[in-house]
Amino acid sequence: MEKVLCVKRKNLPDQWVKKKSVFRIKQELFYKTCSQFNFEFKERNSVEKNPDYKQIIPYIMILTKDLKNIAVYKRKGSEKRLHDLWSVGIGGHINPVDAEEDPNDPEKTIIAGMQRELDEELIKISSGDKPQFTGIINEETTDVGSVHIGIVFTMLTRHPDDYTGGEELAGFTWIQTIKARALNLELWSRLSLDLIG
Repeated sequence: MEKVLCVKRKNLPDQWVKKKSVFRIKQELFYKTCSQFNFEFKERNSVEKNPDYKQIIPYIMILTKDLKNIAVYKRKGSEKRLHDLWSVGIGGHINPVDAEEDPNDPEKTIIAGMQRELDEELIKISSGDKPQFTGIINEETTDVGSVHIGIVFTMLTRHPDDYTGGEELAGFTWIQTIKARALNLELWSRLSLDLIG
């Protein structure tokens, strides 16, 4: 049974868990705040419909260095509630394997989970491109959003052609960032775009 990293919703700062939150915060303060939480690995089935817990999801946007183009794909993975929506974010749950280096260090655990997701979802990544912490998104208007919180990272590249999406990233392609909102986007993607412009 899959276990996923969670935190009790009541322990999160109010600014992070509004009905719709797009919250910019410095990386150092974010991880310092995280160090005060009591993170838990819970069986995924037990928290998928329990809004008392927020599952922690790293969510990575990939853009060209000038921010003019962004990678997009159509949802088709394990989260059936998001199928057929377009996304600008690559993300997934954090599992116990991500905490093996230091179970008491939320920064190392979140970064390990983020890197694992990128390695699983992308066949090819331009060498040297590193995700940068960008902010927090949250929404509680959908069934998915009510039990997840997004930790948003942005990866900027000078070599978009060096990226190749795996089979879970249907139709992985690049479009002009200003045209992304015209797609039938999942809500998290719309909120994440607010973090960059």
